[in-house]
Amino acid sequence: MSALWITVLVRCLLVALFLPFSALDKILNFGAAVDQAAQAAANRSVARLLILLGLGVEVLMSSAILTGIADRLAALVLAGYCLLTAALWKQFWRSSSHGRDLFWDFLKNCALAGGFLLLAFGGNRAGVERFWEHPLASSDPYASTPLAEPLR
Repeated sequence: MSALWITVLVRCLLVALFLPFSALDKILNFGAAVDQAAQAAANRSVARLLILLGLGVEVLMSSAILTGIADRLAALVLAGYCLLTAALWKQFWRSSSHGRDLFWDFLKNCALAGGFLLLAFGGNRAGVERFWEHPLASSDPYASTPLAEPLR
C-alpha cells in the first residue's frame, strides 16, 4: 500500500467517529441528542445550541483534518472537544449503575484526544514549538517529501 493511502486511511480512522457517524446521528436523531445534552445544560435551548455547536465542530474540524487545511489547529480543537465531552457526559464517578461502562468511554475519549494532540503537536518538543509559532499552518499530510523547514 502506498504512503499516500496509508496517510489517508490513518486520518479517516482518526475522524471516523465524528464524520460521518456522530454528525449523522446528531442530524437523524436531533431530539435524542438534545435530550442527552439537556442532562448537562441549563435548559433545552442551551442543549440545542450545544448540539449544533458540536455538529459544527465535528464536521468542520474533521474536514480540516482530512483535507490538511489548518489540520493541526483542527486536531487541537477536536482534542479539547473529546476531553470536554468526556468530562460532561462520561462522569463514571457519579454513576453507581453504569460507572464501569462510563469509565471505559471516558478513557476512550481521553485516548482519542491523545491521538489528536499527536496530530496537532507531533511527537516532540519541536512540534509543539512549531504549532505555537504557526497555529494555522498545515502539516502538509499529502506532500510527497517531508518538509525541510519548520511549518509556516
